[in-house]
Amino acid sequence: MIKIGSNYLSLKDTSIEDFIKTAHDLRLDVVDFHQRAFESTDPEYLSSIKALCLKYGMPIGYIGVSGLFHGNAEEQAEHAQTSKAAVDLAAFLGSPLIRLFCATIPEKNGDGDDTWPAMVAGYQEVADYAATKGIGVGLQNHPVTGDTMLEIREKVDRPNFNFIMDTGQWTGSPGSAPRGETDPAHDIYKYMEQTIPHAMYVRCKFYVIESGKEEWINYDRISEIIKGSGFNGSISIVYEGEQEDRVEQVRLAAKYLRELLAGY
Repeated sequence: MIKIGSNYLSLKDTSIEDFIKTAHDLRLDVVDFHQRAFESTDPEYLSSIKALCLKYGMPIGYIGVSGLFHGNAEEQAEHAQTSKAAVDLAAFLGSPLIRLFCATIPEKNGDGDDTWPAMVAGYQEVADYAATKGIGVGLQNHPVTGDTMLEIREKVDRPNFNFIMDTGQWTGSPGSAPRGETDPAHDIYKYMEQTIPHAMYVRCKFYVIESGKEEWINYDRISEIIKGSGFNGSISIVYEGEQEDRVEQVRLAAKYLRELLAGY
């Protein structure tokens, strides 16, 4: 059964504790967090968050990490350490997965070398460390094409390294600038079809959902892509619209997804 949850960033200016309680009130199945959401890595504090998740029946789907394996060697090493710290955090909290970014890849990194070798090596280093903790590494398109994602997966070649597929963050998607517009040169639905077979998690972006149906992205089509792939993991609602009542927007998005996936 597909699990429907929400990302912590869908609700701005709220505490982790209130977010967990809100997710329970909305009858969601799972929650996911950014690494920076936690006040500290103190075990007593993290244990209290874990206990609250258990109380409200909210497993943690993944821990998100920002940053890229671009830049100079020092910056790449720093990002590797930040990513490994997220692995440790995930292991403590019982999350099976961390999220790493993939983005438009420059031809050269900060030292003037080709970007790809160091980037791939960085993903491999984090995946190897995560494997020692029993944690998966999900690469999120942010923003790239399906071909790029598949090429990275092939080169990294680690069994615990796969995708977190984001519906709204492809090259040419309305979640990328200019917001609200889709570049006809990019078939974002084809990119989803390419990557969903390798997805460990799906992030569903919502921008204009006030009517009860998302206006910027075709979720009727996306739901068929998800069902056709046999995906049976977690789907995270990520609200990035402009409405002030963000709890209501997440509620509408969850209702919409449940209707589209009913019976699957």
